[in-house]
Amino acid sequence: MSDPFNPRRFGAMLVKESLQIVRDPSTFLIAFVLPMLLLFLFGYGVNLDTARSRVGLSLQDNSGAAKSLAGSFQSSNWFDVEQTGTVSQLAPEMIAGRIRGIIVIPDGFGRQVAKGGGEIQVLTDGSQPNTASFIGAYAEGVRATWAAARARDRAALKAPPIQTASRFWFNPELKSRYFLVPGSIAVVMTMVGTLLTSLVIAREWERGTMEAIMATPVGMSEFIATKVVPYFLLALVSMALCAVIAITVFGVPFRGSPFALFAIASAFLFPALGQGLLISAATKNQFVASQVALLSAFLPTMLLSGFLFEISSMPKPIQALTYLVPSRYLIPQLQTVFIAGDDWSLFLPNMAVLTGFGLLFFFLAVRATRRRIA
Repeated sequence: MSDPFNPRRFGAMLVKESLQIVRDPSTFLIAFVLPMLLLFLFGYGVNLDTARSRVGLSLQDNSGAAKSLAGSFQSSNWFDVEQTGTVSQLAPEMIAGRIRGIIVIPDGFGRQVAKGGGEIQVLTDGSQPNTASFIGAYAEGVRATWAAARARDRAALKAPPIQTASRFWFNPELKSRYFLVPGSIAVVMTMVGTLLTSLVIAREWERGTMEAIMATPVGMSEFIATKVVPYFLLALVSMALCAVIAITVFGVPFRGSPFALFAIASAFLFPALGQGLLISAATKNQFVASQVALLSAFLPTMLLSGFLFEISSMPKPIQALTYLVPSRYLIPQLQTVFIAGDDWSLFLPNMAVLTGFGLLFFFLAVRATRRRIA
């Protein structure tokens, strides 16, 4: 039978757990070194921005209109026209990956323009669908811009009474780094929160100290609390360090408040720590616990949270599965607090869901951590 809560005993166990963290170099490796590597990897190595695409240009018409359009492609900010020639000459270059598409200005293009038409052909590498669609869209944009400028020069097109101007809120330059880096902080928090805590109870079983803890009057809820608090603080420190690097090194804007950031992080760490403790209590083996944590927390955060892949583009059954991934509710909050600012109408419902996940995981962790040797 365990004694009622004793602050002195609780403090002593907190000191014991903190000393155990300090003496274990792998803890700092996972809490600080690996997060920094991940942050720099996603900040510099992963880039979803559309840069200048390497294309070939096949000019099959000698008219002034065809040469003018060819000049527009060569001076475009979206294309790097590396080679010119016939389609048969450029096709091997595209197959080899040295160019990503071929823009064909066909024979008779000048006559078509004189009649009010003018079509071009865009051949793209379908093995990279996103790049292929970008090249097709940008090629059409260059052609349309050229046609409009040509019509204005000839006074054939009057200025429309209504003109549209595009404006991108929060991320005017459309830099993918601005949402990848905040999203990577969710991956870091998952690693620190779930992976580290998945080892703590399993470590006690492997080292044979769990039996000694069971002989003490400490309750299981009190025991679990002493395991949670040090890793909760450690995860907050790791998150704060990542946020500082995101702002100072990668230039990600931070338009929210530190209070909102720490509130969001705390809400997510509740289920992350609870899941880790549940895994640790159920497996009682550090190697098995680490593998289960990677499969059940790290990989879903990477693949099913909306971090790299849009959830709306996934099949319906997979979309339904994403509702069981806690990081799905964290990443929109992190991206919003960094790029847009505080939006508590978004934060509070997601924080409530995360709290529900946390209560469930901690309840199961307490049930799985029983005062018996089995």
